[in-house]
Amino acid sequence: MAEIRLTKVAQGQTKIRNVPIAVTPEGFWCCPSPVVFQKTLKAQNPLNKPKPSSSPPSAPTKTTVQKKQALVTEKKPTSTPSRPAVVPDDHRTFASDAPSLGTVVNERAPRPKIENLPRKVAIEFGEPGTSDMKVVLMGKQGFYVKLSVHKNVLMENSSFFADKLSEEQSRLSCLEIEDCEDIEIYVETVGLMYCKETKQRLIKQSVSRVLRILKVAELLGFKSCMQSCLEYLEAVPWVGEEEEEKVVSSILRLQVEGIGVTPVLKRVSSEVGNHPKETLFHIVEQVLNSSEERGRREMKSIVLKLLRENSSIPSYARSADIFNETIYSSCRSCLDSLLSMFRQAAEPGFTDKPMENREPVLKQITLEADNLSWLLEILADRQAADAFAVMWSTQQELATLHTKLPIVSRHQVSCITARLFVGIGRGELLPSKDTRQLLLQTWLQPLINDYSWLQHGCRSFDRKVVEEGIGRTILTLPLEDQQSILLSWLGSFLKAGDNCPNLQRAFEVWWRRTFIRPYVEPRGSLMQSDSSMTS
Repeated sequence: MAEIRLTKVAQGQTKIRNVPIAVTPEGFWCCPSPVVFQKTLKAQNPLNKPKPSSSPPSAPTKTTVQKKQALVTEKKPTSTPSRPAVVPDDHRTFASDAPSLGTVVNERAPRPKIENLPRKVAIEFGEPGTSDMKVVLMGKQGFYVKLSVHKNVLMENSSFFADKLSEEQSRLSCLEIEDCEDIEIYVETVGLMYCKETKQRLIKQSVSRVLRILKVAELLGFKSCMQSCLEYLEAVPWVGEEEEEKVVSSILRLQVEGIGVTPVLKRVSSEVGNHPKETLFHIVEQVLNSSEERGRREMKSIVLKLLRENSSIPSYARSADIFNETIYSSCRSCLDSLLSMFRQAAEPGFTDKPMENREPVLKQITLEADNLSWLLEILADRQAADAFAVMWSTQQELATLHTKLPIVSRHQVSCITARLFVGIGRGELLPSKDTRQLLLQTWLQPLINDYSWLQHGCRSFDRKVVEEGIGRTILTLPLEDQQSILLSWLGSFLKAGDNCPNLQRAFEVWWRRTFIRPYVEPRGSLMQSDSSMTS
């Protein structure tokens, strides 16, 4: 809290410049337009005082007539502009009555120190004729604001003023508050003590300004104003993540008892005991079961982005296992459905059925394959896709049925295989040697069979990335396994050419490992050269 000093105002100590005040029927309303507040503030210049003519300078100096911007200014709010004051019609001309800047003839002279200058009240608010007390707000650089107020109003509304004034059962007529960082909001908060409906006065204010009022109201112990600010914050929209963080942090800092912050915080926290696993499962299931192409595509992108953001938060790691379990549950469900559709599509006579009977099965195959690709992407981002590789490598029945379906219906399944090879090649997945070997044995040939279609019929397919991933995966196996797989690939490549993955780089590395390096290069050089391919 700013320092408080009780003192009597000495005669001739201050120079007061009055500003016309807007007074509502409810009483004292002390906040004119912020523009007027700032203009009046800039009009004061305690460092530029006219030199008396009776004491000429020792050396001739050049005098100039100039308008100087005030050196002592109140710090402007860092938030959005504040709203205009509520002013009755008979007071709406107060801006024109405010003192204007005049010309000053200055003589060169050493500038006096601020602490040696007479105290100066730049603005006076209130009704001096009916008040029984003065409050002087002292800002930085010697700027003062004087409020003509009523003791009973301050003591009824502010525990801070009540404590200070009850300590001094005196007739002192002035109370000074030093080092006010936000004089404009101090003035407005004191003015709100005279209003019957504080909440109505906050309507159309910006959120940032209400947070400033809430801060001063807490310092002054103005509980009714604090409650009105909280009711405003509970009802008004918060625009943007930055504003939301400001509101929440300000609310959490409140230390006043008897002030209900729960309604505001309910917007960002829930008291209902819904398990996060259930909520995530519900969201994922809705996306997976959607048949509307555009909405499904956009929500997949949004959910994937949000899960990536969550994964970057350290506190989120505690719930990672729960979420991964939910994703794998969906994976198993989609895989079971995909296998069931493959079985139906591979039945003899399926191709002879009418299109209206075949179309639902083929659409479901495409849907489930796309779902599995999305779930695999989520798991890869979360560095939790090793178990997916194990699950996919054991689908021998699905790989066998794969050859029995038309390529136009099955190629989405090969996209899943390609993504696994890319993940292993990038180090995003670290399955065991047996899993990598089984994955290649089960799914490499189906991928080769669909390669031509993937290149020309799948826009998201990147041939170079996939070929690099396949080659790196092969090179992680023991040398004899590399040889078996690459020799099998060589036969396919010599027949299909561009319609087969180009694994020449992997073939060259295997060749050097087999025929050259064991006999020519040292073992240390062997390890260094190998890393150039797998890096």
